[in-house]
Amino acid sequence: CMIVGGAGGGKTTCYNVLKAALNKLGSRDDPRFRKVKTWIMNPKSITYGQLYGQFDVVTREWTDGILATNVRHVVADDTQQKKWLIFDGPVDAIWIESMNSVLDDNRLLCLDNGERISLPHSV
Repeated sequence: CMIVGGAGGGKTTCYNVLKAALNKLGSRDDPRFRKVKTWIMNPKSITYGQLYGQFDVVTREWTDGILATNVRHVVADDTQQKKWLIFDGPVDAIWIESMNSVLDDNRLLCLDNGERISLPHSV
């Protein structure tokens, strides 16, 4: 799901209100609703390598970026909560291109080291 709009348009408030409502409903033991856990990132405040991960040019060692680290936490979290990975910032052609396989039916995060992380349906 994507919420898009101009700066100051209320996108952050919108998802925060929805999260609060779902968390209230989820605490009622109603199986139709689950609590929501969020991981929030601003992709424009960091480099592409810091977001997805990068190789060290000297040692050739891979270091996970913030998104890759958060996705690993999401995959390891076996609670029944819904999990939202939120990019709270301007959409940029560079980082959004790498999200294509995550946003389509494949639900795969493909990293530059060749690793593919499958996202659970709770995300």
